[in-house]
Amino acid sequence: MTKAKDVVQETLRRVAHLDMDAFYASVELLRYPQLRGLPVVVGGQSTPHPEQDKAGNLIYSKLKHYVGRGVVTTSTYEARAQGVVSAMGMMRAAKLAPDAIILPADFDAYRHYSALFKQAVKTITPEIENRSIDEVYIDLSSNPDESHLIAMRLKEMIFKTTGLTCSVGIAPNKLLAKLCSELNKPDGITVITDSDIKSRIWPLGVGKINGIGPKAVGKLNSLGIVTIGDLACFDLIKLQNRFGRVYGLWLHQSANGWDDRPVVTHSKPKSVSRETTFEFDLDVKIDRIKLTDYFSRLCEQLSEDLKRKSCVCYTIGIKLRFADFHTLTRDITLSQPISNPKDIIQAARECLRKVSFHNRIRLLGIKATGLLQRDSATRVQQGVLFD
Repeated sequence: MTKAKDVVQETLRRVAHLDMDAFYASVELLRYPQLRGLPVVVGGQSTPHPEQDKAGNLIYSKLKHYVGRGVVTTSTYEARAQGVVSAMGMMRAAKLAPDAIILPADFDAYRHYSALFKQAVKTITPEIENRSIDEVYIDLSSNPDESHLIAMRLKEMIFKTTGLTCSVGIAPNKLLAKLCSELNKPDGITVITDSDIKSRIWPLGVGKINGIGPKAVGKLNSLGIVTIGDLACFDLIKLQNRFGRVYGLWLHQSANGWDDRPVVTHSKPKSVSRETTFEFDLDVKIDRIKLTDYFSRLCEQLSEDLKRKSCVCYTIGIKLRFADFHTLTRDITLSQPISNPKDIIQAARECLRKVSFHNRIRLLGIKATGLLQRDSATRVQQGVLFD
């Protein structure tokens, strides 16, 4: 890939990355608007819901009172300013923001609002890449001169439909668009062109590039590479010697703003999974009833996910992580596709029979693979091979 080629592509492409602002926390603030402007953390295991006192006022739990090893699902920007970020252990978060209010996660509500905001987006730009529960990519290449106006209309429609805000990054490709959507949060729009990369992207830290994690940042910093500009100008051969041929090349290309991935508007899910990390390690014999309840609930949730995607599956797998952090998986492939909870439970139990339990359990997960759209499965079962 050459610079000349990418300059040509830039003139033809305009990609938007739309990212909901602190999505889970923002949904909770719709329910508890009195908490706006305060540090709020969503997550943990067995986090209590707010309770009412005799006067009808809500009483919220504080993070400093949390006990357990759950993780932060998300936090408001006020909590993030105190260092609390997603996937951080709750006990560590409590040390950073002890007086932050803690709320339990409600994933049914998040999925509901996710569907609402994506429906709102589709009323303006029907073709989107459904990236995750709170973000989408949109190809605006057919209307590059109106990309900022379209972004404003998208934000207005989403807020009108959901009461939630989002941030939009518009750039020549997906990599830069995602990076830009983080630059003016919350409720912002950032637009860059190829000519802006050196002045607006290169001064940023290398960790701003999606795909460069903390460990890679540390290794890059040890080479004197602190900013994206440092990385863009670093010798490619030295990068590949340190990070490998493929990842080294990707680092070089990403820092220079090169990315030719298309916006994929139609894709089939490859797998669906559910898992939970227990507040405390559970014993197979002592905690059998509790484990059974978790197991059944995960299977039921997996069934709901499959139905929501209009899919059935041929393979069911389990994932177990023990107290010593040893992790194992087992799966079973069926002769007929399934999706209802009873069949999923039965298949998952067959997987459990393949496991010897000698330690307490830390995590339990259920996964469905070998997915097939429900209408396709019906045609296969009826022997219809060609339409």
